[in-house]
Amino acid sequence: MVELDPALKPRVLVLYGGQSSEHSVSCVTAAGVLGAIDTEAFDVVPVGITATGQWTRPVTDPRSHGFGGDELPRVLPTESTVQLHSGPAGSSERRAELLEVHADGSSTALGHVDVVFPLLHGPFGEDGTIQGLLELAGLSYVGAGVLSSALAMDKHYMKIAFAAAGLHVGPWVTVTDRQWTQDPAEALERIRELSLPVFVKPSRAGSSMGITRVEDHAQLEDAIAEARKHDPKVIVEQGIDGREIECGVLGSQNGASARASLLGEIVVHDGSQAHQFYDFTAKYTDAAAADLSCPAELPEEVSAEIRRQAVLAFEALGAEGISRADFFYTTGGDVVINEVNTMPGFTPISMYPQMWKATGIGYTELITELISLALQRPAGLR
Repeated sequence: MVELDPALKPRVLVLYGGQSSEHSVSCVTAAGVLGAIDTEAFDVVPVGITATGQWTRPVTDPRSHGFGGDELPRVLPTESTVQLHSGPAGSSERRAELLEVHADGSSTALGHVDVVFPLLHGPFGEDGTIQGLLELAGLSYVGAGVLSSALAMDKHYMKIAFAAAGLHVGPWVTVTDRQWTQDPAEALERIRELSLPVFVKPSRAGSSMGITRVEDHAQLEDAIAEARKHDPKVIVEQGIDGREIECGVLGSQNGASARASLLGEIVVHDGSQAHQFYDFTAKYTDAAAADLSCPAELPEEVSAEIRRQAVLAFEALGAEGISRADFFYTTGGDVVINEVNTMPGFTPISMYPQMWKATGIGYTELITELISLALQRPAGLR
């Protein structure tokens, strides 16, 4: 555990919302973190980002966000906009200033920021864009850097990085916007070489947005159209018959290897065919759709191997601080990596915090650890 200087109280900017289709998931993640963060150790400043990209001070208490209402939670636009200003040129301090600019052009200083916790999922938050902005502002932040965030957001390049590291990746086909626009027949021919069922996904999205399970080639064009609503680049993965196993990874200081949590397992109930896979509803709004089991019941040697591979995947992407690695453990006894999420769902009941709780690190302690790791990470290229 990283130790904080009790004489200092870092000011943490918690960013949430964002411009991706996972906007509401980010709001609920922020509610969990803001409700549990240690305010004795940190001065917390929440700032929401609307679906159109406006940075705002919260209109309502963000700790109230949840999936229980009639509508999904949103960051509401306001007449005033929050801006982030980098510190003085040549300053050795890694901090920036927050400014609220009002409709009449006047502004109000909101004080400095020492570190940012970007609780943003999907494009414009988890893909390296916000990380680049924070690098330019000279700020420390929780999680992966620019390149590793971009790699992990794009399922195509993520799989290439995993394969280069020697990890077992399932068969897939990538269809770019140009390929689909110019020669859809050729793209469909490549996809038909995969064994059914296949999963058609946006290449750069999360929370199971835009994903379709396809059991008949006649469904492919509609499935690709659905995925392209979220991303013009589509990835088609061959279905794998196996258990869905997850592992949380947490960074370490002083050059030590990242740490792997105990494993979790997702079991989607198949009694009603309501959920053919772990989709958005099963993840967030239908508590009866799936069981999240931690620690997963696996042979000890298999658990050890999956934990080893989770850290290897973390390193293959150059990730930092936090990630969740998702695997299949097949009926034949193989371990196949599916993906890594560099800013996984982080509500108190999400799998990542639950796995670390089972491992011995509670939710509030985990938040403190992640912020502390960010504060102690050296500046510059990494």
